[in-house]
Amino acid sequence: MNEKRINRISEEVKKVVSELIQNEIKDPRISGMPSVNKVSVTKDLGFAKIYISVLGSEEDKESTIEGLQSAKGFVRKEIGNRINLRHVPEPIFMLDESIEQALYMSKLIEEVNRDSKEDSDAKKE
Repeated sequence: MNEKRINRISEEVKKVVSELIQNEIKDPRISGMPSVNKVSVTKDLGFAKIYISVLGSEEDKESTIEGLQSAKGFVRKEIGNRINLRHVPEPIFMLDESIEQALYMSKLIEEVNRDSKEDSDAKKE
């Protein structure tokens, strides 16, 4: 299947799932401000890997993924209702920790910059 079409379908699935998480899924396990970072649909439209980022503790992350897994049927049905596709992909929810890793890396970079500045200031004196 055409790569452009797969990308467009992935973006549409991302919009639908984001809207569902924010407005329609009322599972109490879903907490910690979840957001959809990326959706990757397979070429045969069999599966859609949905990468979810959750701010909060490890317990919040695990419970949010569990809540989304239990709502998988509802999510698939809504994707089928909102996007005109012959084959509706099966959603697979995966935890995405790239935002937290980026925050950690930027913190490390700031520490290195601060240390190098302190070292250069000490050498000038």
